Amino acid sequence: MANKVFYRNLRKTYKMVTHAKGVYLYDTEGKRYLDGCGGNTVVNVGYGVEEVIEAVYAQMKKTSFAHTSRFTSEVQEALADKIIHLAPKGMARVYFLSGGSEATEAALKMARQFHLETGNIQKYKVVSRWQSYHGNTIGALSMGGRSFRRRNYVPLLLDFPHIVPSYCYRCPLHKEYGACGIECAYELERVIKQEGPENISAFISEPMGGSSLAGAYPPIEYYKIVREICDRYQVLMIMDEVMTGFGRTGRNFGIEHWSVVPDMIAVGKGMTSGYAPAGGLIVHEKVVNGLLKGSGMFVHGHTFVGNPLTCAAALAVLTYIEKHDLVRQSERRGELLLKKLKETLDNEIVGDIRGKGLFIGVEFVKDRITKQPLDREKKFADTFGDLAFEKGLHILTGFGNVDGVSGDHILIAPPFIISEKEMDELVTILKETVSELERKL
Repeated sequence: MANKVFYRNLRKTYKMVTHAKGVYLYDTEGKRYLDGCGGNTVVNVGYGVEEVIEAVYAQMKKTSFAHTSRFTSEVQEALADKIIHLAPKGMARVYFLSGGSEATEAALKMARQFHLETGNIQKYKVVSRWQSYHGNTIGALSMGGRSFRRRNYVPLLLDFPHIVPSYCYRCPLHKEYGACGIECAYELERVIKQEGPENISAFISEPMGGSSLAGAYPPIEYYKIVREICDRYQVLMIMDEVMTGFGRTGRNFGIEHWSVVPDMIAVGKGMTSGYAPAGGLIVHEKVVNGLLKGSGMFVHGHTFVGNPLTCAAALAVLTYIEKHDLVRQSERRGELLLKKLKETLDNEIVGDIRGKGLFIGVEFVKDRITKQPLDREKKFADTFGDLAFEKGLHILTGFGNVDGVSGDHILIAPPFIISEKEMDELVTILKETVSELERKL
């Protein structure tokens, strides 16, 4: 039978998955794959968790759908309470969606409406960083700074300003931490002034680099400076925690490492651990009150906002994480995995290994001293991912971290339940893959 699925890559052959359990997936040939990236930083609690399956089934027997133009549901209310309990102090409400791109797109629109209703009617531009990723819808892509994703759609994108990433391993301002004055943070103020503060609505960033910068994170001073700049110019601070939210970095939310409270947090992926498509926007009381004093409504919406099945899956997942102390486990096992990787991947083509919790990036180079990237024509990261997959490891690969084009990396983000034995298997396959490719180079 001819295949009718429009795959991401029409020339690629895909393995047929039959089932999954714990940290492993299995194909029709009986081969087992260790999920070293949690699907795509999605599967936090592992596959086949009965409590989650039962919760979704129980909700399905009650109702699988209730449109939020007229209805709410107990499970949506309970999930919102749970998330606000976990979120930084001051976060007040949750707007539920179906995915991360919807969440960042909603943040873009909510920031605009907030300013309209609080008297700053010119504010509409969102500042973001190069080598970032905020989703694939047009608004989200406009905010993102990943050149490969943007290239084909530039004529459709909004004219939003971008600043340099905070990327100490390859400081784009050619500074050294300790004597740099955290100039990468003050780039935000420079761009706000250049564009006109009256035009800038918000600043969005990932607390740690995800698919574009693989585990890179800013100095401890960075987000405090950003928060002060945003307050000075009445700019909303949006954190994209679609990848890092709900325990991935060893904290409930990645921004907690910097002890800063944003105005909005976009979430998705790990919120349901992949048991249902999910997204959400966690909103600070300042923004909520701004809308309440104005129109009292958000002019936005999707069919599956607050879907009961999605909410049931998310509530069960977050309850499971809390019950089994998996945020703390993510922190501790992440520290152990980082240590194992640094000890094992001592190869000439491994330039940097960084991350927090079970959110770890490995960057590859041609020369460790000069940090010269590998030739992009070799497509090293792609080859690395394919070879690791042949060996039974699913890993997230990426490129363009240096300048939008050059640079190869992998992101390691297994489920929080990974055991030390399974970590050793992961590290062994990575070592074999690095060694084989290093010999070829």
